[in-house]
Amino acid sequence: MGALTFLRRHWHDIGLFSAVVAGGYLIFAWNEMVFLQKLLILNFIVVLLHQFEEYSWPGGFPAVMNMILFQSEKPDRYPLNQNNSMVGNLIFAYGFYLVPIFFPNVIWLGLAAVFNGFVQFFGHGIYVNMKLKSFYSPGVATNVFGWLPIGVIYIQYILANSLVDSKVWLLAVAWFVVFYFIFYIVEQRLLANINSPYPFDQDEMRRGGVKKNIERRSQ
Repeated sequence: MGALTFLRRHWHDIGLFSAVVAGGYLIFAWNEMVFLQKLLILNFIVVLLHQFEEYSWPGGFPAVMNMILFQSEKPDRYPLNQNNSMVGNLIFAYGFYLVPIFFPNVIWLGLAAVFNGFVQFFGHGIYVNMKLKSFYSPGVATNVFGWLPIGVIYIQYILANSLVDSKVWLLAVAWFVVFYFIFYIVEQRLLANINSPYPFDQDEMRRGGVKKNIERRSQ
């Protein structure tokens, strides 16, 4: 197995290791960081745990995406496949979430990442659950118990300390939209291929019991 093949299959597992490293650093450097930086590191840790929840344990997001949201003819590889899920999510985690940690005073960078938690709640927690007719879908736990409380605390803090104005809100929204557009283009346009040579393994498709539940309902 080549390095890229391994990475395509296990990027979300490697992310769990990154989360542990980030958590260790947070503990070690706690007294040296400003409050917003601590929140941003926690936000970064949550996105890594979120991806682990979606793809590794309990997993099942590839089935949700391809079978429920897109009703794909080839759900093991279109539109989501091992390659575009890896590229899109690595850009998302290490670009959108990691960068703001180094610039905690650039509020719009951190705020844009915070917005994602609220948007993901409506996506995972409401829309997908309605589609699945379930109270849970892959990614909900880290969203509800991670992103939402961090986001609320972050916004309360910047409001209480007058760190945000209309320009900052607009920049945060603009950056959020731009990054989501980049993510969408990479994941569902540039690297999506109905004949992709990078299908998900059947084990990945079966995780979380999502695929089984979908197939049971269709019988």
